[in-house]
Order: sequence, then structure tokens, then C-alpha cells
Amino acid sequence: METKIAIFKGKEIRKTIHNDEWWFSVVDVCAVLTESIDAGAYWRKLKQRL
Repeated sequence: METKIAIFKGKEIRKTIHNDEWWFSVVDVCAVLTESIDAGAYWRKLKQRL
């Protein structure tokens, strides 16, 4: 497995390749898109609501 960093809006998003597909960290994506201070808490709350 290969892990790299993608830059989006000047912030880092972790990504890894698995079975020829790129997978991105949901917590990192939430942090960038919502500009949340605690992206982990944001993601946990969002999962509860789904």
C-alpha cells in the first residue's frame, strides 16, 4: 500500500492506493470542506446522523 498527501485548498488530505483505486481520508476531506476545528468530531457526528 502506498500512502501520499494530496493538497486541496492549501490543506493536506491523506490518500492511499489499494487495488488500483485511490482512497482518501474522510476526516481530512471533512476538515477541508467544512473548515471544522475538530474534523474527527464532525465526522463522528455526521456518521450518527446517517
